[in-house]
Amino acid sequence: MREYLEPTSIIDSDNPVVKDYAKRISDGASNPVELAVKLYLAVRDGIRYDPYAPFFLPEHYRASYVIGRGRSFCIPKASLLCALGRVCGIPSRVGFATVRNHLATKQLIEFLGSDLFVYHGFVEFYLEDKWVKCTPAFNRELCERHGVAALEFDGRNDSIFQPYNSENKRYMEYLEFVGTFADIPVSKIVDAWKEAYGEDFIKKSKELLIERGDAVLSDFENEDVWKQ
Repeated sequence: MREYLEPTSIIDSDNPVVKDYAKRISDGASNPVELAVKLYLAVRDGIRYDPYAPFFLPEHYRASYVIGRGRSFCIPKASLLCALGRVCGIPSRVGFATVRNHLATKQLIEFLGSDLFVYHGFVEFYLEDKWVKCTPAFNRELCERHGVAALEFDGRNDSIFQPYNSENKRYMEYLEFVGTFADIPVSKIVDAWKEAYGEDFIKKSKELLIERGDAVLSDFENEDVWKQ
């Protein structure tokens, strides 16, 4: 389990900012399961979901960077949750899947040119002698706006996206589980996105993000809910 407890340059669980964040969240937890739930809820709701966040450099996934920015998409949020778990002595790793639909908006589908989300990120905690999945991507307010219940996590059962929303319409389809990793495989992620969305999309996205700096590219929470 050593590799799932040690810091990396991206999952920087040795960073003072990350340690302090974990300490504040974990206060009052009486056991690892309760602690994992507290960490999950803090990342799910405390870091807003932003699919337009920078993605092309390793530092964009660094746990301490995610805390400072306060918003990001599923993979950086998973990186942060993984780091917090390691700070607290819980073996933690990141997992990836290819999913269709996601919590999409009309603008995001047009931006990507696809409803396929490649390398969707989640976390696995080792609790009570088994690995348990949890998915901290979407904050509660965002889920409510899209008519989907926020994903809960009890520390004992896998918490992955529901196949249907509250109107019994198809919401999420898992097409493939890619695997689990002790660190964020940035080059693999970017290469997979190039294949899925095209090199021109990656190039233009990089240029736009560099031009805008740390400014928010779009207010995802107020975009139009995608109607299939």
